[in-house]
Amino acid sequence: MSAPEALNWSVENCTIARAMEILGERWTIVVLREVFSGVRRFDDMRRRTQIPRQVLTDRLAMLVERGVLRREPYREPGARLRHEYRLTTKGLDLWPVLVAVLEWGDRYLADPAGSPLSTVHRGCEAEMRVVLRCTAGHEVASPRDVVPRPGPGARTHT
Repeated sequence: MSAPEALNWSVENCTIARAMEILGERWTIVVLREVFSGVRRFDDMRRRTQIPRQVLTDRLAMLVERGVLRREPYREPGARLRHEYRLTTKGLDLWPVLVAVLEWGDRYLADPAGSPLSTVHRGCEAEMRVVLRCTAGHEVASPRDVVPRPGPGARTHT
């Protein structure tokens, strides 16, 4: 059997690896789930998720620094100025990733009663699904129908 063609290409500039530098830690995805669910304030996130205070502080700061979230000031009457966390366009573009993770978790990890979270289309209330589609418009039925190939930014191994 011959060696996979992928061994000829460098992964030093891999965008999957770069994305995982941002998303690859468990609590980061949990924070994004909360913000997508409308939970935007630190204390609400902390209470709901039980993420340790410093971990939550670090994750929020990193997501702001990386342009996934932005901070919006607010002040409750009689309280000091605080911040909510809102999704940027870059953050909103992660929604299909979270839906795909949810679908996978529902398929393999859900309790017998089913998923505790449902995502529906605001317009018709139908459940959301992530679909692979090529740029020619064909829906891909199986991951086995997808072939990874070197892209325009690929570099050969030196």
